[in-house]
Amino acid sequence: MQSNDYWFGLPKKMFWGFLAIAIFMAGDGFEMAFLSRHITDMGFTPAQSAVVFTFYGLAAALAAWASGVVAELITPQRAMMIGFVLWIVMHTLFMSLGLGMRNYPLMVLFYGIRGLAYPLFIYSFMMMLVQVLPREKLAAATGWFWAMYSVGIGVVGSYLPSLTIPMLGETGTLWLAIIWVACGGVLAYFSLRHVPVDRSRVNLPMRDKMTEMSRAVTILFTNQHVFYACLIRIINTLSLFGFAIIMPLLFVDRLGFTISEWLQIWAVFFFVTIFTNIFWGITGEKLGWIRQVRWFGCLGMAISSLAFYYLPLYAGHNFWVALIPAVMLGVFVAAFVPMTAVFPTLEPHHKGAAVSIYNLSAGLSNFVAPAIASVMLPFFDIVGVVWAYTALYVFAGVLTFIIRVPQPGHAHEPAALKSRVVQQRS
Repeated sequence: MQSNDYWFGLPKKMFWGFLAIAIFMAGDGFEMAFLSRHITDMGFTPAQSAVVFTFYGLAAALAAWASGVVAELITPQRAMMIGFVLWIVMHTLFMSLGLGMRNYPLMVLFYGIRGLAYPLFIYSFMMMLVQVLPREKLAAATGWFWAMYSVGIGVVGSYLPSLTIPMLGETGTLWLAIIWVACGGVLAYFSLRHVPVDRSRVNLPMRDKMTEMSRAVTILFTNQHVFYACLIRIINTLSLFGFAIIMPLLFVDRLGFTISEWLQIWAVFFFVTIFTNIFWGITGEKLGWIRQVRWFGCLGMAISSLAFYYLPLYAGHNFWVALIPAVMLGVFVAAFVPMTAVFPTLEPHHKGAAVSIYNLSAGLSNFVAPAIASVMLPFFDIVGVVWAYTALYVFAGVLTFIIRVPQPGHAHEPAALKSRVVQQRS
């Protein structure tokens, strides 16, 4: 693509694919900020609710790990369609046989299996970006990717339910999600089917495909910088996934906010990330990927996570004060956007496996966040979970002083690493 094929880093020819991500994730995100409380309202305990999300997060982590290599081996388009169909089927079973019958084992089973679907859909699209775009355009494009993700799962996915729940109820809103996911899946199919992706690994013998799949694990142990990057990416979105579960218990049950008010606060957080994802994607190319992650991502998220708990606790039922930490969280969580470009840069000859590690990290965040909540809530309450997330952001900041990433236009990495990367490319 030429420079005029981009609009502020957005590849124009793939615009409809980005829009499909937003629509799909809107449907996927309908339940994000109220399903945990909906489950407890049905008579289950907060710990049982957290377990449902923990199994979902584990499945999402496994699907995210596999999606990069799977997309490379069968093409991103086919992998996206598998994720799309799986989501529709499993959500229908979750609603009818799980929630509909108040059957806890089936709720865990079908919601858990549904966790395989969305990572396969969205991260296969990310693999398409890695295959199609030049490396110097990748960080900005993935900024747009996460912006569309935020439009879907956060803005539409949180704000629209605040309007539909009073009219359709929580169950009706959950059924409505199928329409949005279906529209996103269909749009992706028709708009991306002719994108010229890399098919060099599609016809590999099965043994070679299994070898490539295994690299999505072995790279973690053979490249220490990929391992550090993996830990940083896991920590990146702990508050995003964790606060959606624990904060309704604080805002609605203890501070007197209505469920609609809470959903609007959560939607504001995601609305901010639309712009900050794009901003940090472009800024990271100039400021330096890791430098930005350290000072604005890790430190910013540590401060924002504490503010999200203590400011509302101090101010009580004050909607406008509650928006302050929501905006802060939206600004700083997006500073991790360049991590998308870090992984394939560290393993240029095995981009599919490297992207799979990135996706695994993102999926593990979806698992670790509720897992921490489910373990700590019974003993340390909400405040203990918040401090656990904060400590991990500080730990991630320390890791950024160890990791070394060769970035185009930045000559600050050690000479030894430069030499290793040059040898990999030769």
